[in-house]
Amino acid sequence: MAEAHAAVAFSFAITHEGFDINYDHEVLNLVWNSGIRSWKKRLGRARNGVRNGVYPAHIQSLWLISAIALGLHFAGYQAPFNLTNRILVHLPSNTINWQVTACFLAALVVWLSICFTMRYTLKLLLMYKGWMYESRAPGSRVSVPTMLWVAVVRVLSSWNKPGLYSFQGSLPRLPLPSVSDTMVRYLRSVRPLLDDNNYTRMERLAKEFEQTIGKKLQWFLILKSWFSSNYVSDWWEEYVYLRGRSPLCVNSNFYGTDAIFMNLTDKQAARAANVISLLLNFRRLIEHQELQPIMVQGMIPLCSWQYERTFNTARVPGLETDRIIHYRDSNHIVVLHKGCYYKMPIYYKGRILRPCELQVQIEEILKGKATPVEGEEHLAALTAWNRSKWAEARNTFFSRGANHVSLRTIESAAFVLSLDDEPFEFDLARPELLDNFGKKLLHGNGYNRWFDKCFTVCVGTNGRVGFNAEHTWSDAAIASHMWENLIVDDLVTQGYDESGNTKGTPEFQPPMPTRLTWDLKPCLSQIEEATIDVTKLISEVNLRILVHQEYGKGFMKKCRISPDAYIQMALQLAYYRDAGRFSLTYEASMTRLFREGRTETVRPCTIESSAWVKAMQNPNTTNDERVKMMQDACDRHQLGYQDAMCGRGIDRHLFCLYVVSKYLEVDSPFLNEVLSEPWRLSTSQTPHGQTPKMDLKKHPNCISAGGGFGPVADDGYGVSYIIAGENLIFFHISAKTTCQQTDVHRFSQNISQALADIRSMFEQHMKDHPKPAKTLTNGAST
Repeated sequence: MAEAHAAVAFSFAITHEGFDINYDHEVLNLVWNSGIRSWKKRLGRARNGVRNGVYPAHIQSLWLISAIALGLHFAGYQAPFNLTNRILVHLPSNTINWQVTACFLAALVVWLSICFTMRYTLKLLLMYKGWMYESRAPGSRVSVPTMLWVAVVRVLSSWNKPGLYSFQGSLPRLPLPSVSDTMVRYLRSVRPLLDDNNYTRMERLAKEFEQTIGKKLQWFLILKSWFSSNYVSDWWEEYVYLRGRSPLCVNSNFYGTDAIFMNLTDKQAARAANVISLLLNFRRLIEHQELQPIMVQGMIPLCSWQYERTFNTARVPGLETDRIIHYRDSNHIVVLHKGCYYKMPIYYKGRILRPCELQVQIEEILKGKATPVEGEEHLAALTAWNRSKWAEARNTFFSRGANHVSLRTIESAAFVLSLDDEPFEFDLARPELLDNFGKKLLHGNGYNRWFDKCFTVCVGTNGRVGFNAEHTWSDAAIASHMWENLIVDDLVTQGYDESGNTKGTPEFQPPMPTRLTWDLKPCLSQIEEATIDVTKLISEVNLRILVHQEYGKGFMKKCRISPDAYIQMALQLAYYRDAGRFSLTYEASMTRLFREGRTETVRPCTIESSAWVKAMQNPNTTNDERVKMMQDACDRHQLGYQDAMCGRGIDRHLFCLYVVSKYLEVDSPFLNEVLSEPWRLSTSQTPHGQTPKMDLKKHPNCISAGGGFGPVADDGYGVSYIIAGENLIFFHISAKTTCQQTDVHRFSQNISQALADIRSMFEQHMKDHPKPAKTLTNGAST
């Protein structure tokens, strides 16, 4: 009851002596400041909404056109289409004031016409994707249509400084491929995986599907594409993520690591405080729409829709399907330390707390001698449990009372911070340390990460950091952008003094974190069962982080091959040597050139790549033949990647056709077989360089080691990689220990050997075919 009384800011009672009014000045002041902050955000959103609605035009241009309309009218000239006089006829009188009003309304009509003409012109231009297929080889010429297109798009996209969501209304919708085109691409993709008999059978199923039920399913999908912003994204979020019943830990969530080659401070509290401050600054940029949208080649915008749910978001379990809850604002974070949960305020006296003030709060938690109540230490294991079981426990034990209040505090927090009681270590001479670093971020001990939260920031005792992110609200590129921005700012701002503490002196004593209260005795058996299940789950997963320093994208570019295609070929060769066969391979590509775009699948295992892999295993194949075959395989891979980015992929279209078939309760043997094929090799490249502030030439160590995810198939590998520099690549390789056919250490060695063999192949080719020396004007050679 003491806590309840302390939480009351105002009380009113009638006694025999009269009225008795009690109120708490400090609490009422907090409520007042919270209201002011909320209204400021509403006004800011309204202003940004108007700016985005008329982009790429300037709002200020309205006043210029109004001035022109006034000048024309009072100088005796007619406005276009005689708008001023036509409007004036419908006004009450012909006085000066009404004439000015008519001029302004005429200017508004002209201005809106110009705005929407510019907007839809940009939208039509962004539908053009021919630039994607232009050759980027040295000496190649850009086509005339693309050159003209570039000139107009550059003018319109740079006409006005955009906000984060300024281009949303100008982005085209994701195009819907024809069934026949998808069938052709699909059959070509599975040819290296099937023998002649199975391929003939699959051809028959595909043809039967295309000529019968496929037409009906496609018609419903056409209707959906007309009336939705994106015909894939909502179904992808619901059926791939929210309806999944498997635990989020390992199976869905992904992680990101620190910049391991630099260590700004070894003080846990100081690093945590600066990380919190930098993340809150990033949140402010999103809320105020001051974060610049990512532009491909500086002029082609990517969709920014996913940024909206970066903070203040949680996934809530349901018996059959989960849901995503996003809170408009949050003035606290939740800190987890040694099994205890704390609510930590981040606003005080009308502003966000500074790093030095946040450090005071963190140190208060670290110095505390608090011990978790019964069940509290393992509570987060529920978020790593089967989703239906967690939903049932939530509805039964967390729907009222202290448990409900504390759970809502976690879910409404900006994010969760975990202060681990062990270091996150790295040493090139001891690779197992980095492997353990990754495991701590991927799953921790199963109950020191709140897996339902948008992301949990993890801080080791030595000041190194990482994060574990829930996957529903966004793809890895968004979290990578946030993390890259944090790492760069943490270095550039130089926020630590000589002793490793945050710079500055607190202006006041910040509000101290408060413990969340729980009554967990009724659900101890559920917490114990969840802990047993998650402990078993993480014991069955192994992770290896390979640091490849022999060469990087510098040598790959020297070979005139896309670095991504180069690495994908190395993975195909490594997997074939590891498993003795080819397998359906998944590579994530983005479709954010379209409105609300997320991802599409690239299938790197192609006819060309399998032919090259066999040639690498055949000693009778010449080196020149191998080089030519790899170049062909990389060209085919690039074409597949370009098709995926341009909305001409295979798997999202088939997925949506499958969803329609389930809605119509129509069975399709073709779709059933296609959607049940296992992805034994699931790969993804972690993007970097999304913020212009990153300068690897000036700060070569200022780059994250990337991140990773768990294996998609029980008998397969999950491989995430980041091309971190001219001579550095990180591979994050995961697999199940329960499968006898997979071994992350063996596969890691196969990747290293494949990269070495490809390098030797190209070096031999360059030696056999040296480039002719360039002749200078004076006759000398270089």
